[in-house]
Amino acid sequence: MATTRRVARVAELIKREVSNMLLKDIKDDRVGMGMVSVTDAELSGDLQHVKIFVSIYGTEEARAQTMEALASATGYIKREVGQRLALRRVPEVIFHEDRSFERGVKVLSLINQLSREREEKESIPSD
Repeated sequence: MATTRRVARVAELIKREVSNMLLKDIKDDRVGMGMVSVTDAELSGDLQHVKIFVSIYGTEEARAQTMEALASATGYIKREVGQRLALRRVPEVIFHEDRSFERGVKVLSLINQLSREREEKESIPSD
């Protein structure tokens, strides 16, 4: 079992390398359909599995196609991560779509809407 510090360090290295691969190395046009960024990488304690969270900006169709492209590029990404980081055992790569940014924007818009409604309510003179 790897130490917590090592797990965090390897996860950060994997996140950085996958980000670079998405920008420069993966030639699949479907990856470029939605603007993709790696938001996080969670590595298991035994360094055998890594969940890579990606944020995709675009239409639902572009998101679906981008996720399909990432799934098909998993073997390539695993091989490249193993070579670039010189890991003895390369973790299995699993991509997950991260929609936290969208949820954050939605919550902020709801807060702003409530704030506007409160201001309107306060500006109406009461009898």
